[in-house]
Amino acid sequence: MSEHQMYVKLNEEKFIPKSDILSLLRTYNCYHEGKNFQLRTREEDGELILEGLLNIYWGLRRPIRLQMYDDNERFRLSRSAVAKQLSAESNNNSLDRETGPAGGDTGGQEEEDSPQLLRTRSDASFMRVQRRSNTHTARDLQRLRTHRFSINGHFYNHKTSVFTPAYGSVTNVRVNSSMTTGQVLNLLLHKFRVENISEEFVLYMVHESGERARLRDGEYPLVTRVLYGPCEKISKIFITEADLGEEVTYDVAQYIKFEIPVLDSFVVKLKEEEEREITKLTKKYSALKSTILHQLEGRDLTSDRV
Repeated sequence: MSEHQMYVKLNEEKFIPKSDILSLLRTYNCYHEGKNFQLRTREEDGELILEGLLNIYWGLRRPIRLQMYDDNERFRLSRSAVAKQLSAESNNNSLDRETGPAGGDTGGQEEEDSPQLLRTRSDASFMRVQRRSNTHTARDLQRLRTHRFSINGHFYNHKTSVFTPAYGSVTNVRVNSSMTTGQVLNLLLHKFRVENISEEFVLYMVHESGERARLRDGEYPLVTRVLYGPCEKISKIFITEADLGEEVTYDVAQYIKFEIPVLDSFVVKLKEEEEREITKLTKKYSALKSTILHQLEGRDLTSDRV
């Protein structure tokens, strides 16, 4: 087996032995036994690929913009089709006024009546909605219009298309170990029809201790998930705003849960230690300076005698 086949990429510069990742994968899949989160493996061009569902938790503090209209033509219902559906089931003139004349100029309202943004639960349920999209009754159209304005059960303002996911709520995307952080972000945003660009967001691995490690663009989130272990009570992947996220090292995380008075006492002790180190270094370099000056003076005297 070649050296390339024996390692799995952790990021652009680091690799992990294939045997180690397979050992971690067995533990990971054992933890998720009987669930949909078990990961599969396959070989591609001599490289081990992991694939499966990855949980990502919403950690956004500001609203995001959702697309009002889906660009997938399979979800678009024409104005005439809507009118025929409604007229076949009811003679209610108010419904006719809502949908407008079948042959008239629809303008921008054609998209308004089509179920563009659906409640997203999983890729599988999304495909089931696609298969049923050609047989909508008037009641189905009304239900889809309602669901279009919600995402995972959370409703947003459909007039402004602004939405803030509940902090700590979880979603998932199907990824593989060759997908970088940027690609995973793009996939998540596309799944929920988010208009914001992926550069506005970052992914963090957040530990229960308070440690926060940013997943860089060249890292592979699914591999990182396996390395951190399967238990999400211990560590979770969060999506946050790029300008609001902040890394917290393990050393700093140890102090986060202390009370303010205790932290103040730590700061006082650190300042005292800092002052002692400054005094020690000042004395050391003063002594070195004196020694160097003394040697230079002795050398000058010797040259004068000569």
